[in-house]
Amino acid sequence: MVHVLDEAIAVTRTDAGAATARTHPQWENMVGPFGGITAATVASAVLTHPDVQGEVVAITVNFAAPLAPGEWSIAAEPVRTNRTSQHWTITARQGADVVVTATAVTGVDRDTWADTEAVMPDVDAPDAYAETRIPFPLKWLQNYRMRFVAGEIPIPPAPLADDANAMFWLRHAEERSWDAPALIAASDAFYPRVFRRRGPAVRASTITLTTYLHASADELAAAGPNLLLRAGASRYGRGLFEQRGEIWSEGGALLATTYQLVYFSEPRADA
Repeated sequence: MVHVLDEAIAVTRTDAGAATARTHPQWENMVGPFGGITAATVASAVLTHPDVQGEVVAITVNFAAPLAPGEWSIAAEPVRTNRTSQHWTITARQGADVVVTATAVTGVDRDTWADTEAVMPDVDAPDAYAETRIPFPLKWLQNYRMRFVAGEIPIPPAPLADDANAMFWLRHAEERSWDAPALIAASDAFYPRVFRRRGPAVRASTITLTTYLHASADELAAAGPNLLLRAGASRYGRGLFEQRGEIWSEGGALLATTYQLVYFSEPRADA
């Protein structure tokens, strides 16, 4: 049986540099599909390219327009191949319209000195926390199980928060090991940080999503089902804010760091 994530990120190669994909109804978001699954599909188009070398180590996806239900095309080009890294430009279209632009870097694993300066938060095991259902009727949320350690959305009449910090354990609802596309999808599983500060009535959508993958394919496969996600934000204004996140394995390995620039618009006072 094919996992729902693998169904969603499946691409069909039409030639060496181009592929087609299809939106999946189980990953619907407020407008178009969940951004993380779109980013993961872009990564899949790179990883299935006949000239790819290594694994995805960095990807930036710019959401130019919402994807409508149906087919979309992805053109990925390796613009530079070095000894240990490969640089990609990607453009996705739906019909004649550009819906996504992206860049990616793939890298070949090398045996070098390693250290992690970031420190995993001191939290209890996942089972110590109650499973949380975010109260939005969004299909993509059904594909994950979340257990919040701190920083749930303040649903009225709960008071708004003074900061955007949040931590939660995340796992697939339908069991699946972690790999690069799955980790890229999970890097967008943080609800918009502005909801903590201004409430869930604020409209928000990701403009650009960058994910850096620090773990090898073998380390991801051995990470176990639960990941710890920690998120925060830096500054809000001019209708935009930046949010950042970390993704840790239950064993304490930093698997990925991620950054977004997000558009927001507060509801009209007369609405």
